[in-house]
Amino acid sequence: MDELTPFWERPLASLDRAQWEALCDGCGKCCLHKVEDEDTGHIYPTNVACRLLDTHTARCADYRHRRALVPDCLRLTQGNVGSIAWLPSTCAYRLRAEGRSLPDWHHLRTGSHAAMHAGGHSVIGRVISEVHAGPIENHIIEEEL
Repeated sequence: MDELTPFWERPLASLDRAQWEALCDGCGKCCLHKVEDEDTGHIYPTNVACRLLDTHTARCADYRHRRALVPDCLRLTQGNVGSIAWLPSTCAYRLRAEGRSLPDWHHLRTGSHAAMHAGGHSVIGRVISEVHAGPIENHIIEEEL
C-alpha cells in the first residue's frame, strides 16, 4: 500500500486515532442492547438503544464521557474489534478487521452520512431508547437492524 491508498483501505494497525474514529459508520447499531441466553450463550439482538444514543441522529449524546456515564459501554480498539462476534455485519471496524472493503454507502466513500441513513443502514427511526423501553426481553428482534 502506498500513500495514495485511502486510510480506510489500509490495515487497521496503521491507523492513527483520528483515522480510527473516522472509520466508524455512525450507524448506532453497536449501541443497541443485546440479550444473552444464560444457558446457551446465544446473543439476541434488540431494538433498544443505550440511553445516550440520540435515536433521531444515531449519535451518542456524550461520546467523550460515555464510559463514565455507561460503565459497560464497550470501547472498540484495534486489539479487540476482531473478537467481538456481535458487531453488526455492516460495521466498518468488523469489515476492515476481516480484510473486507467498506460498503458503497459508507460516509468515507460518499462524503456524507445521508446515504447511510437514507438506505436504512442506521438505527434512525427503528429503535427505542432504554429510557422508554420497559423490559428489554420484550424487544428481542429476529435479525439485526
